[in-house]
Amino acid sequence: MVNAIVHLEIPVTDLGKAKSFYSKLFGWKVDLMPEMNYALFDTGTPPNGGFNKVDKIGTGGCMLYIHVDDIEKKLKEIKKASGKTVIKKTAIPQFGWNATFKDIFGNILGLFTPEMR
Repeated sequence: MVNAIVHLEIPVTDLGKAKSFYSKLFGWKVDLMPEMNYALFDTGTPPNGGFNKVDKIGTGGCMLYIHVDDIEKKLKEIKKASGKTVIKKTAIPQFGWNATFKDIFGNILGLFTPEMR
């Protein structure tokens, strides 16, 4: 589809740890491609993407929101997996709720739960 997001990249310093972190927390299928310093991830529904291996995580990296059923529960799981909450669950009137977290590499990503209508 034109103008749809079709691929996302998340910079990481360790492909194996990224596979473990995201597979465990979100059930993503991750295929390591070490010869390319890359890994593809499949979320089960588009968009999907990849982890690009970098020496150091810079600022202004990819920002994406991951749909979850229970933001507070997921933030607890993230903390247990050594991630950190950046912004707690916040209401978005007429849309749902969001929060942001920092993964084990320093990337900031979002969580989103839509309002049931």
